[in-house]
Amino acid sequence: MSEPSADPPVGIPVDSGAGGDDGVAIRVARSGGIAGMTRRWSVQPSGGEAAHWIVLVEQCPWDEKVPRDTGADRYSWRIEVRIRRERHEQVIPEEHLLGPWRALVDAVQEADAGTTRI
Repeated sequence: MSEPSADPPVGIPVDSGAGGDDGVAIRVARSGGIAGMTRRWSVQPSGGEAAHWIVLVEQCPWDEKVPRDTGADRYSWRIEVRIRRERHEQVIPEEHLLGPWRALVDAVQEADAGTTRI
């Protein structure tokens, strides 16, 4: 996993339920740019939808070291995932948001219907 940046956490919910949680929660935040604003998207699929999201999450290389941001006023993406009791977090500069990372972010944005949370 990468080192967390100075950005605040996206706010993924803690596990719930007495017998453990088998749910999925994904949060994505984009920060930076000229205005320095943060936008957030999230999804908490249930039932049969969870399998699709688990596949997207498992395709991401969570343990690979992501290169640092290479310029000023660039976007940075924070991705936080909880599947059951397992958590993942990665901070990725815009220029490295490719392949499975891009697919996951795009899917979360689409599922959240573009709701903006600042």
